[in-house]
Amino acid sequence: MINICLIEDIADIRNGLQSIILADERFHLQKSFTTAEEAISELPLLQPDVVLTDINLPGKSGVDCVREIKPQFPQMQFMIFTIYEDNDQVFEALKAGSSGYILKNTAPAKIIESLIELYEGGSPMSPKIARKVLSTFNSAPVESDVNEILSKREQEVLELLSKGFLYKEIAEKLNISISTVKRHLNSIYTKLQVQNKVEAVNKLYNKN
Repeated sequence: MINICLIEDIADIRNGLQSIILADERFHLQKSFTTAEEAISELPLLQPDVVLTDINLPGKSGVDCVREIKPQFPQMQFMIFTIYEDNDQVFEALKAGSSGYILKNTAPAKIIESLIELYEGGSPMSPKIARKVLSTFNSAPVESDVNEILSKREQEVLELLSKGFLYKEIAEKLNISISTVKRHLNSIYTKLQVQNKVEAVNKLYNKN
């Protein structure tokens, strides 16, 4: 069962999210918060698997919450749920430690899928957000330190790939699905600006 907390100040949206989560037996809704301050106070005690948070909250923002909590509890996965699509908001959230970013007009079935993907180690993003992220990575020079570019799970996938493990074996070792492994690899290739696993592994060992 996936333990989830919500941070959303608009009652109608919060109630809608609660209904989606409560209707799925794979989820356990631990608590809903209306402010980042409340969440920052209680999340360390609850330690949910996944936190779904809005950005624009009264007082501190959802990004502030991620920035304060994520370093203390790296295993806690954050997904931003917002109306914002601009690059500044996207990258502030990602830099703060969010692993997912979806828009509020996302269909309920896709929200469920994204929560599960995030829990399994993926980085779900709405198509519009993903395109913005990819276009920025494609136009930016790749940094020399792969560890600064890739998430912890992406590093694990790439390291296992470099040791010759098959997708199925990587999935078994990391306890994730094969499709999640493939999603991680697509993200790795995009972030490192490479076309295949050989080029990605070369980046990993600074042979570029």
